[in-house]
Amino acid sequence: MSNRVSKSDVILIGSGIMSATLGTILKELEPTWEITVFEKLGKPGEESSNEWNNAGTGHAALCELNYTSEKEDGSIDMSKAIKINEQFRVSMQFWSHLLKNDLIHNPQDFIMPLPHMSLVHGEDNVSFLNKRFKALSNNPLFKGMEFSDDPEKLKEWIPLVMQERETNEPIAATKIDSGTDVNFGALTRKLFNHLEDQDVDLNYNHHVQDIKRNSDGMWEVKVYDASSDRIEYHTAKFVFIGGGGASLHLLQQSGIPEGKQIGGFPVSGLFMVCNNPEIVEKHEAKVYGKAKVGAPPMSVPHLDTRFINNKKSLLFGPFAGFSPKFLKSGSIFDLINSVKPHNLLTMLAAGTKNIPLTKYLVQQVMLSKEQRMNELREFIPNAKSEDWDLIVAGQRVQVIKDTKDGKGTLQFGTEVVNAADGSIAALLGASPGASTAVNVMLEVISKCFPEQLDEWEPKIKEMIPSYGVSLMENPELLDEIDAQTTETLGLTRVAERG
Repeated sequence: MSNRVSKSDVILIGSGIMSATLGTILKELEPTWEITVFEKLGKPGEESSNEWNNAGTGHAALCELNYTSEKEDGSIDMSKAIKINEQFRVSMQFWSHLLKNDLIHNPQDFIMPLPHMSLVHGEDNVSFLNKRFKALSNNPLFKGMEFSDDPEKLKEWIPLVMQERETNEPIAATKIDSGTDVNFGALTRKLFNHLEDQDVDLNYNHHVQDIKRNSDGMWEVKVYDASSDRIEYHTAKFVFIGGGGASLHLLQQSGIPEGKQIGGFPVSGLFMVCNNPEIVEKHEAKVYGKAKVGAPPMSVPHLDTRFINNKKSLLFGPFAGFSPKFLKSGSIFDLINSVKPHNLLTMLAAGTKNIPLTKYLVQQVMLSKEQRMNELREFIPNAKSEDWDLIVAGQRVQVIKDTKDGKGTLQFGTEVVNAADGSIAALLGASPGASTAVNVMLEVISKCFPEQLDEWEPKIKEMIPSYGVSLMENPELLDEIDAQTTETLGLTRVAERG
């Protein structure tokens, strides 16, 4: 049985944080637009945006060492850290706007203040961290960062990490109290509840099977409704593909030339979660270490306090792994089905280039629980196996494309791919992803709705006061916005909330 449904202005595919953010922004800009959402699963935020499918959320480059690198002359390249920090501040401004206008409520459900720390061992790493600290702490975006290589001070900062630790090699950490923990699953659900109140047509258990361009320029989306066991056809002027790992397949089906010569490399993840409340209470910070040689950037080890369902949790990971699925709920044929004549050489080149990475991922899959516990003990020396359980996190699909660095280059980060006429766009990639969602969706809007930008700009600036401005270069505006978002989001300092 099939049924043709009337057209929409916008179709959003996937109900994660990206679609939720884009839908919310567009409804603010154009309240009369008809927006339709299709989600394969039964409720929003169940794949990459789910709180148990990612960890370390709240990326602001405060502690992630892979966002800074040491140049040949010994100086620190801060460009990526600055970019990500400013983008996260854009997200915070937008969330503040929603709260101030009663569009969402109870910020403590999705964001909590939490110190962010970097922790390293060994003389070379301590030297690098000190250089990084000196570079970042002179930047207004990273104001308040502290550095210490004194084990006694570190015992004050991270007692669980320093407990029973032998300090027979140099050790150092940086700490900044203005960090946060963000539950993007909870935020995604809040945003979709808001969109439902705005008469957005939300369709769960609807699997998008195909996308094609009609002769009238409209996009036709073929959808299987699992609830009624029927095929539906929906049309829209603009389609956003925000289906996580599944976005690549749908982009390919659209047939746009911009989607050619692009492939995907799936990476799965595992985390250890502490089941002992006494241990959970001894740690309150996100503590990031350095990635092992050969590990992808998303595999930087970190020990994180998380607030999930208003309950404090403690997670360690991630342990990378390999699965051919593009979604946690995907098919084992996802990777094979993504290989097309137009990207075959790109994928083969990537396979040749990334043999060490593939070997690393296979080794990670083969780790026993005790081997994983030994990696955890680099952070918590006296960690006991019975206090920790293993959970499977979400799937990430890293972009593979031809770049100036060569054919089949593996990309790390998020990437927007859109048609030249702006009628369709897809989001590919992974971390820092959710934390920069608002900035990424503004990029989608600028690329896909250039004719409306002048008209929309005043409203965008109302939602995001720093829109079009570098906060780093305007420290007074930075201080003003920081004070406003801290108050609206309830981000009193950890010391103040005891």
